[in-house]
Order: sequence, then structure tokens, then C-alpha cells
Amino acid sequence: MLDMQQKIKIFKALGNETRFLIFKNVFTGGYVCSIDNKNPKVSPHSTCVTTIAQHFEFSLPTISKHLQLLREAGIIKMQKKANKIYIEPNIETIRELGGCFTKLVENFENNRELFFDDVILK
Repeated sequence: MLDMQQKIKIFKALGNETRFLIFKNVFTGGYVCSIDNKNPKVSPHSTCVTTIAQHFEFSLPTISKHLQLLREAGIIKMQKKANKIYIEPNIETIRELGGCFTKLVENFENNRELFFDDVILK
């Protein structure tokens, strides 16, 4: 279960435009690593760091730092195989975060008066 600090880390990580774009493309499969089909131990949903870096005008160390922050937030997984580092979304964490929003919306819809009891609409 995600605690408050972990949720904050996720939002901070995704609050940066570059990290958000990296995450979006990793999550949606926007990057395809050219050697994925040669390494059967790697998930078909993953891509490699060098492939991600090709899509940005930043150095590889800068992209690696962004990826490290996304990993520390728990929304991507990184796995080293041979001389490549593969990235894939952490579906469990993303699903749990989505569940938090679902609960929030359900509580809001079921208890609108609790959210707006002090608001006077004119």
C-alpha cells in the first residue's frame, strides 16, 4: 500500500515535464528498443535507456537521472541485462495510485455535501 510520502514522490517525479514525457512514453510503449527481441529474459513491455535518450536533447547522464527519480518514486522498474538497462512501467504501483483516485472520486460523488457544505453558490 502506498503511504503518503510515496504518493508525494510520485507526484513530484511526474511534475517535471521531461520525466512526465519519459514516463508517458515508457507506459504507452512509445519507445521500442532495437535489441528487445534478442534478449528473451527481458519483458516485451520494456525499453532500454539509450533508446529513451535518443528522443531527447539531453545527455545520457541527464536522462539517467530522470529515470532514477522515476524509479525511486516507484512508477518504473529498471533491470540491467548485459550492457543495457531496461525500463518498464511498475503496473502495481500505477494501479494502486489509480485506485486512490477512484476512491476519492467515489467519496466525492457520494458525499458532495461534505465537500461543499461551506460553499455558497450564487
